[in-house]
Amino acid sequence: MTYCVAMAVEQGLVFLSDTRTNAGVDHISTSRKMAVFETPGERVLVLLVAGNLAITQATLQVLTEPQDAARPTIWNAPTLVEAARVVGEAVREVHRRDAEALERFNVDFNCSFILGGQIGNHPMRLFQVYAAGNFIETSSVNPYFQIGESKYGKPIIDRVLTPRTPLDEAAKCALISMDSTLRSNLSVGLPLDLLVYERDSLRVTRYASLDSSNAYFQMIHSTWGERLRQVFGEIPDPLWTDEGNVPRHERADLPCAPRAAHDGQAPDPRPAQTLAQAQPNAAAIVPRMPRDG
Repeated sequence: MTYCVAMAVEQGLVFLSDTRTNAGVDHISTSRKMAVFETPGERVLVLLVAGNLAITQATLQVLTEPQDAARPTIWNAPTLVEAARVVGEAVREVHRRDAEALERFNVDFNCSFILGGQIGNHPMRLFQVYAAGNFIETSSVNPYFQIGESKYGKPIIDRVLTPRTPLDEAAKCALISMDSTLRSNLSVGLPLDLLVYERDSLRVTRYASLDSSNAYFQMIHSTWGERLRQVFGEIPDPLWTDEGNVPRHERADLPCAPRAAHDGQAPDPRPAQTLAQAQPNAAAIVPRMPRDG
């Protein structure tokens, strides 16, 4: 019951998450799914979480309250790769401690994370961390990650986002992606956490918590729906004619299924046709169907 998306473009990073954790008939609850680790002038890291809320909160507790002072943390990791390893090891620690007990109650160890940001003069980076603690990084081919209910908001990102997309346009794309998800899935809900990081700033300069009263998000919601209907209406309807301008429903070579003799009516006297006989240029051939009786 989550949707989080993060994007990496040349000008910076975009992070967006919803807050809904439960959407029962009479029980709706929320929880923040974005955690920000900021030391102004030195590092900004953002962690998005999805999956079993108890597991992700336990992982955050390990990250923010380490038991071993000698172990590296997100606050002192020298690079983003090391920070991703810290998150992965925290996930494994929670798994070692809780997975067996959860399995006895038929609870899957379900969690995923997105970690991104910048440390010092190192370049910005963006990673997705899996439940096994391993991780992958964005690339010029795939400059974004999604976790949670990703399918509804994916098409707009695939059509719009590239590494050269301006930062504000990337933020707009993320919000439209979230709006599409909110429209189609009750398990994702407001308010939203939006953080836009400007490359090399090493501090949080753009953050907003968006609820139903936010004028810009309401504009996104209404305008996107209206423009989709407008473009849909401008696309021509199918033209149901062939080269001879004969309506398709009058074609003699319509591939009808043969009628069985025992259904109360006489069998069709016409010989059965294969698809290749009905449509000589068809690439596939349908086997001849036997006639009953």
